[in-house]
Amino acid sequence: MKRRDFLATAALFSLFAGEAQADTKKKKTSSKRKSTTKAKRKKPSTSPRTSAARASSAAAVHSADSPLIDSPPEGTSTSRLPPVRAQELPSDWQSYQITTTLRLNAPGKHARLWLPLPSSVETLYQRVSSHAWQGNPHTAAIQREPDGQLEILHCEWPDASNVSLQLVTRVNTADRHFDITRRTVAPERDDILRTNLRASRLIPNDGLARDQGERIVGRIRDPLAQVKAIYDWICENAIYDLNAQGCGTGDINYQLSSGRYAGRSADINGLFVSICRAIGIPARCVFGLRTGSSRLFQSLGLRSEDASQGQHVRAEFYLPGYGWIAVNPSDVCRAAAYEKLGSNDSRLSSLKRVLFGVWEMNWVAFHNGTDVQLPGRGSRMPFFIHPEVQLDGQKVAESGITGRVWSISVRRI
Repeated sequence: MKRRDFLATAALFSLFAGEAQADTKKKKTSSKRKSTTKAKRKKPSTSPRTSAARASSAAAVHSADSPLIDSPPEGTSTSRLPPVRAQELPSDWQSYQITTTLRLNAPGKHARLWLPLPSSVETLYQRVSSHAWQGNPHTAAIQREPDGQLEILHCEWPDASNVSLQLVTRVNTADRHFDITRRTVAPERDDILRTNLRASRLIPNDGLARDQGERIVGRIRDPLAQVKAIYDWICENAIYDLNAQGCGTGDINYQLSSGRYAGRSADINGLFVSICRAIGIPARCVFGLRTGSSRLFQSLGLRSEDASQGQHVRAEFYLPGYGWIAVNPSDVCRAAAYEKLGSNDSRLSSLKRVLFGVWEMNWVAFHNGTDVQLPGRGSRMPFFIHPEVQLDGQKVAESGITGRVWSISVRRI
């Protein structure tokens, strides 16, 4: 084709295009309804339904690098929230008096005490009424870290002759419940959520934890359903170790590498926190003390007023619009071990349903801090839940003094 013929053809096509555009404008003006119908047919890929369908074809991937708080999936409980309603104050409160007593006689030695305290942050399930202490410490101070990370009473005696201290704390508690039909809370601060997505010394958020989380979650997209799958898996696979000491070691790295998911509350609930963080859902352990008998099972509460060995760790996770939601898979495993409940026992199934979203508040929350640096103490602690007493920089148990020098008693008022 000659150049002049090509130019003529191009001019002809441009003329037709101009006429077509003019016709289109006339049609849009004369018949808007018809034009709208055609537009919908031409662009089906931009409709919300099609976009959601395309999004649902890929599995949700949340991790510490791409967390839930940044981009909640479309069509899930965090993007289709119920209307906000005013918070309802609990009507059934119970009051406890917690008395911690220290007695020690080590002349010529420098003594220090660090005592965890109930959280002073007022919530719908816990309120501290008062602290009152008496004794002979040289210095005594209550120290608080922000955001519920740590609250302690720190005392020192330059000469540990006839050391004495008694701290009396009064706390009011009410059972804590989660209602999926009610959205009542303001969004949590981003820095707090980021903190509860990070790994700690004993709680990883990647590697084996992420692999395990992805196997458990599979193609589940709804964040609440993802957490429920993790909770169910832990209740079915973790073993409460009746021979372990205290609340356990909390070493989740060891559990994941060994494939043996056993321990106590710091181990089992710590495993829940680790896997949640690994798939991008903020979660944290909450350290505290049992304060009364349980209405669920005898093994889930105190059997007397002696709470010296009543320390217990619980857990919670965060969903946008709902805030922090309570869980307690370790007590499911504890009841199974102490009450000898089989996996098919209906009582165990009922308990598992109850403890997802509920804390029976025969327990008092202290703090949620990990990798704790106590004032005046050299090294960090993975978690802090028992009172610690040192003589000349050594734990009492390592200094040659035998027996427990402190005790805790709880009385319901």
